Amino acid sequence: MYNGGKIILGLAVFAGLVTFPFLYNIGQADRQPDLKLDTPVIRQMAVKHCVEPKAFMRAEHMQLLNDWRNEALRQGNREYVSSTGEKYNISLQNTCLHCHSNKKKFCDECHNYMAVHPYCFDCHLQPKENVQ
Repeated sequence: MYNGGKIILGLAVFAGLVTFPFLYNIGQADRQPDLKLDTPVIRQMAVKHCVEPKAFMRAEHMQLLNDWRNEALRQGNREYVSSTGEKYNISLQNTCLHCHSNKKKFCDECHNYMAVHPYCFDCHLQPKENVQ
């Protein structure tokens, strides 16, 4: 090995450059989103609830929206029966965004934090923001 020292030095520099972003960010978690649920419609509700429980909606809302899309557009079913037995109209605009009217402070905060880019508004119109 005529150039062993140079090879080892090169590998060390490479390993340092590759691991630097991970080592630099150890212990520095990004702040969690502060979701704003204080909208006029939610304030007026006597019992504040969504179509499904909060834990389910946090984990499965995108799957629920995909299922709603398939039911409404492909099956022609426009009614959703929740786990509590309540019936809801399958509609992003009239069901979800009726209560969650502050898209920038609710939807976008969480989607930006998770670095996801949902395609809901490729077809749906962007809602008019109700800023409180």
